[in-house]
Amino acid sequence: MNLRTFFMFAVVLTFAGCATYAGLNYDQLFGEANVQERRSDLASADSDFFLEEVKPIIDNRCVVCHACYDAPCQLKLSSVEGIDRGSSKELIYQGTRLTAATPHRLFEDAQTTEQWRELGFHPVLNERVQNPTANLEAGLIARMLAQKEAHPLPDQKQLEGFDFSIDRTQVCPTIEEYDQYLADYPTWGMPYGMPNLSSNEYSTLTTWLQNGAIMNKALPLTDEQARLVSEYEQLLNKSPRKVQLTARYIYEHLFLSHLYFSDLNEPTPRFFTLVRSTTPPGQPVQRIATRRPYDDPGVKRVYYRLIPEQGTIVDKTHMPFALNEQRMRDWKEWFIDADYSVAKLPSYDVEVAANPMTAFIDLPVKARFKFMLDNSQNTINAFIKGPVCRGQLALNVINDRFWVFFLDPDKADLPEVNEFYRSQADNLKLPGELESNTLPVTNWVSYSRQQARYLEAKSNFINQWFEGGKFLTTDIIWTGNGTNPNAALTVFRHFDSASVVQGLVGKPPKTAWILDYALIERIHYLLVAGFDVYGNFGHQLMTRMFMDFLRLEGESNFIALLPQDVRHKEQSSWYQNQSTQLSDFLQRNVKPFDQPTQVPYQTDNPKAELYDILQTQLSPVLNNRYQIEQTGFKPANEALLRSINDIKGDGLIVVPQIMMMMIESTQGDDQLFTLLHNNAHTNISSLFDEESNRDPANDDLTLVRGVIGSYPAAYLSLKEDQIPRLLEMLKNIRTEEDYVKLLDTFAIRRSSEQFWPFSDRVHAWYKENQPIEFGLLDYNRFENR
Repeated sequence: MNLRTFFMFAVVLTFAGCATYAGLNYDQLFGEANVQERRSDLASADSDFFLEEVKPIIDNRCVVCHACYDAPCQLKLSSVEGIDRGSSKELIYQGTRLTAATPHRLFEDAQTTEQWRELGFHPVLNERVQNPTANLEAGLIARMLAQKEAHPLPDQKQLEGFDFSIDRTQVCPTIEEYDQYLADYPTWGMPYGMPNLSSNEYSTLTTWLQNGAIMNKALPLTDEQARLVSEYEQLLNKSPRKVQLTARYIYEHLFLSHLYFSDLNEPTPRFFTLVRSTTPPGQPVQRIATRRPYDDPGVKRVYYRLIPEQGTIVDKTHMPFALNEQRMRDWKEWFIDADYSVAKLPSYDVEVAANPMTAFIDLPVKARFKFMLDNSQNTINAFIKGPVCRGQLALNVINDRFWVFFLDPDKADLPEVNEFYRSQADNLKLPGELESNTLPVTNWVSYSRQQARYLEAKSNFINQWFEGGKFLTTDIIWTGNGTNPNAALTVFRHFDSASVVQGLVGKPPKTAWILDYALIERIHYLLVAGFDVYGNFGHQLMTRMFMDFLRLEGESNFIALLPQDVRHKEQSSWYQNQSTQLSDFLQRNVKPFDQPTQVPYQTDNPKAELYDILQTQLSPVLNNRYQIEQTGFKPANEALLRSINDIKGDGLIVVPQIMMMMIESTQGDDQLFTLLHNNAHTNISSLFDEESNRDPANDDLTLVRGVIGSYPAAYLSLKEDQIPRLLEMLKNIRTEEDYVKLLDTFAIRRSSEQFWPFSDRVHAWYKENQPIEFGLLDYNRFENR
């Protein structure tokens, strides 16, 4: 080696730093890293130990932070595949990126651990020589668990030295970088910023890791589950074009749902995912992975297959959808046996596939509308949960709490209505056809003009149809045929997450939506089928901007039932200090519809009357599960809890979006409640400066029985006789100090040694009382106050 070569080699070594040196050490000590086979046959001792002893600890102590796209370092510990895949330094939520990122969807974008390594994921388990010493010393999880044991949480109510902000800088060391991580952040062992595991939990995980972290092979289906999977796959994969088009439509609406067989009445349902495959039923599934469900599959014939959900169910992505005999009969009646023909299947060209009004123009509108309303909670939930685990930019397009109603699909099933939708196919295009790299400004102008054309045509059509006020009564609202609780929904926004529940929950809200077919369909293809969480800033911004149009349209449908002279005044009151452009849009959106309502108003508060009329009309199907009644508490205490909904004012600004409280009755039974902080706004038309549109004086609270929301920010624990004290403290919150006093009195803080036992109580209550909706809650937004 000559002197110059030696000098260059020395420089490289110097600047490579400790990470390279540590990497060489690991290679020298334990050999080079290679992916390991970690799955053991079911019923083996290793598999049983993992399923019965290890997995419950991982679920309840690790998955509660490590699931979905917002899992720190993309480390998803909710499945065998996710654990083996490991972590990545790449951020998914990076709102300023100029070009779309490469998707990293577990189970889709790579099928083997080797493929994930090629995509930049690094192991969190030892992949070198497999012996007890190496498994603990060269495994990242093992080292971080040991770190927490050596450096437990400091004895502090409010922890210091931790960053719990949702947009915190992520530190994602490889095993080669771990020693530097330990030196820089000694208290950042796992679980991060939470109490230590119990000695038994730590011992169990350490034993598992020491012995090679062996996990289970996939769990088989029962005979009944397998029979039903086959039955649905046979239904969706028949050859007639009507069936192929129907199956494509169903898939593009249910691809995010967790399907289960409700007729089996399983105590714990087995959930399935509907996927596209290159292989027909009876053969192993070969999943087709595309950015969007309507992208070109690249094969001549697509098959639709049901595969078991592999991961632990977590609340923030859980959208249960029941499959049963009634639903199958409905699908056959609406789509397959109906009298229409499909001459040619639509192409997958994005100009066609991204616009459902074009792609599915041959399917009866009534069938499509009924399909979406039959489980409208799931339909709207896909807008809200969908692929987004974090989305303030996406969600600041909706108010913090509003009610949703729907037009009756039977009353809208008219040749004139169907022909109108056909005539407007070009005006109903969506930004999804722009794919994932979008320039928002130029496209915004184009789509705003397109929407204006549609609204003008819609205004002309409905002015003719409702001329003189005929038909314009609340009879046009879907009542769920007296049996379906999906006829009325409540949407809660929690700043950068949201929830959808059946029923009209809470006091009458400021705003409401009425959705017709074209509106609900376009929202789905804008926010669900056409949204790419890996897309660039322009794509995500364009999606948000277009949703302004659709929200305003839904609100205008509701306004149309009010008297003519209050419509514009009412809707304008929802958009105080709005931009000139929005004001002009409101004029176009509201004023052209000038037919009188036939709703018989009696007072000078018609909106309150309209809410009362709709509540009465829908009363047979309203879901009252969230009401505070039959709790086992004394009637006076139930009344006190209900009165929390009357608290409002700017003092609530210090109260987090979601708090959950466990109250022990005088009989000793636990009851779980969720306290939701509803942020008021003067308008929600601002893209980036939401704070300037806040109206804290009108903030209020909604207390419900049970669980609403996936991300609790605080836990409270109290006994029934403390309810008056709780109410008094909530009513008198004016400052941060007042809120901290409430926490001092009732909170189970993240620093408390009672945190994990209390978390287990909350999950046990949730699973027992809401078993279908149950999923593990997420602690990434749990506060440190």
